[in-house]
Amino acid sequence: MGLFDIGSMSSDVKEYYDFVIIGGGPAGLTAAIYARRAGLTALVVEKALEGGAVTQTHMVENWPGEKSIEGQALGQKFADHAKHFGAEIHYAFAQKVTIDGDYKVVELDDGHSVRCKVLIVATGTQPRKLGVPGETEFRGKGITYCAACDGYLFKDKDVVVIGGGDSACDESHFLAKVVNSITMVQNLPYLTAAKILQERILNDPKITVITNHVVKEIRGTSKVEEVVIIDNTTKEEKVIKTDGVFIYVGLSPMTEVVKGLVEMNQNGYVITNENMETNVPGIYAVGDIRIKGLRQIVTAAADGAIAAEHAARKYF
Repeated sequence: MGLFDIGSMSSDVKEYYDFVIIGGGPAGLTAAIYARRAGLTALVVEKALEGGAVTQTHMVENWPGEKSIEGQALGQKFADHAKHFGAEIHYAFAQKVTIDGDYKVVELDDGHSVRCKVLIVATGTQPRKLGVPGETEFRGKGITYCAACDGYLFKDKDVVVIGGGDSACDESHFLAKVVNSITMVQNLPYLTAAKILQERILNDPKITVITNHVVKEIRGTSKVEEVVIIDNTTKEEKVIKTDGVFIYVGLSPMTEVVKGLVEMNQNGYVITNENMETNVPGIYAVGDIRIKGLRQIVTAAADGAIAAEHAARKYF
């Protein structure tokens, strides 16, 4: 099944798998590879695109062995690798997880109920919202959270990018090839992205960086027309005329499916040990949803490998 062929082959889903992995990004697909190499059956449940959020990244430059690769291509390589070893990928949304003795039962939105001995949760994160007036009203009408997805809609236009971390800088670098101009608004007095990304931004004549400001409101009529920002020090307001707003202010874990079942911190990130085990035997959490110091593709893949290898030895 190709990257954009997201039809579900429901008749192929069995009632039991040794491993069920919720999430088809780098962490989940790597776990599937290791499970299959251990001779165990593995079902990957993915709600959208095989490869996960990496497929929405314009360019990846920190995956070992690839100096530079498009996110879509890297995500497809992960999926192809897992399928090569016999992992099954099923397109559905995991709604609920329950415990039945030594087994976990995963209920899907397409009516399937799948039992497994080991459950690996690799559901990833979603963009954090600003929470300011206008954000909800203008989503899809000038507000977006993905330059690789929507950048072409703003060809030769003026846009605002909110944020100053790796994602904001990386996506701004991509957008600069398409749009007329970019105004970056960062709430801190400095950018927080990796130095190489900062250098690209600061040396690009299309990009203007405004630091130490926060967004107060996004305004317009039928679509985005301007962004109101406030200086953190002077409290002075400024209005930026714009055709679009790209928001990169962090991520929130998508852990609702196991909320109340496994232990989490106050922000919804899952607590695990060094083997990716949660407090519930047989349930593992990998990738960006768990408490960790570095959230990158390479660490997500490592999490998946560790979890599957540990579970294979412990439960089979």
